[in-house]
Amino acid sequence: MINSTVVTEFALAGITDDPQLQIPLFLVFTLIYLLTLVGNLGVITLILLDSRLHTPMYVFLSHLSLMDFGYSTAVTPKVMAGFLVGDEAISYKACVAQLYCFAVFLIVETFLLASMAYDRHAAVCKPLHYTNIMTPRMCAWMVVGCYVFGFLEASVHTWNAFSLPFCRSNVVDHFFCDATPLLALSCSDSSRSEMVFFILAGFNIIFTVMVILVSYLFIFVTILRVRSSEGHQKAFSTCTSHLTSISIFYGTGAFMYQQPGSRHSRSTDKIASVFYAIVIPMLNPLIYSLRNKEVKNALKKAVGKAKSSLRYIF
Repeated sequence: MINSTVVTEFALAGITDDPQLQIPLFLVFTLIYLLTLVGNLGVITLILLDSRLHTPMYVFLSHLSLMDFGYSTAVTPKVMAGFLVGDEAISYKACVAQLYCFAVFLIVETFLLASMAYDRHAAVCKPLHYTNIMTPRMCAWMVVGCYVFGFLEASVHTWNAFSLPFCRSNVVDHFFCDATPLLALSCSDSSRSEMVFFILAGFNIIFTVMVILVSYLFIFVTILRVRSSEGHQKAFSTCTSHLTSISIFYGTGAFMYQQPGSRHSRSTDKIASVFYAIVIPMLNPLIYSLRNKEVKNALKKAVGKAKSSLRYIF
């Protein structure tokens, strides 16, 4: 490959050049990353340990937490290292790996959110047939499908970005190796690669959003037919967390990736990227745990067992 002989490493521009902000931002990002690790791994652990949470909804949630943990880990440690020691260099292979891993986790998450919307549709609209619709086999196939789409599409994005020659500069105007700023470094015509990227990103957003909108349209129609206020409250409680999560995720992603290249502001992109790559993975466990009684009960049960074990030991 031409670019592998011209560029052997990249330099990440980072989030800010102000030296006075380096340490405060390092502390903030470290706290966010620790909360992300504890929150997402905690959700996965609770779901694995509590048999009452072995349902399709929580299977999807455990994989969603794994994706949040994954794409936060693909980005945040490198950002923290840049703040702490000022090392913004990243090797060519590490840049390829970072883009690929980030793309896999992000794409799988979009399809998982759509799968969760279909699951909520089946639970609210067809409660009597829910166990026949969302069988363990069906749930497993949906999860596998999300991963297959993620790995295949991430491969296309990564090949699309790194098949071009880089000979203008090796400075990536971003704080991680993302496709859009990498395409800007190419010394050849990148219009075809940009078109492929935006078509695939647009397909992901349009397809998954359509699944979510249609699912929730049927959900809301079903809710309106329920006469009791208790039924309304129960139906809304099963969907509120998911709606909050998808609103934040898709709103930020659409703002970030569906802008024409001529309108891109790198500072705006960086702010949006910080939000969806670092902040959202921290928020999802809070959104799902604080508004979910079953997760709260599982957490109380786990804490109670831990206290009993400690008393027994000491």
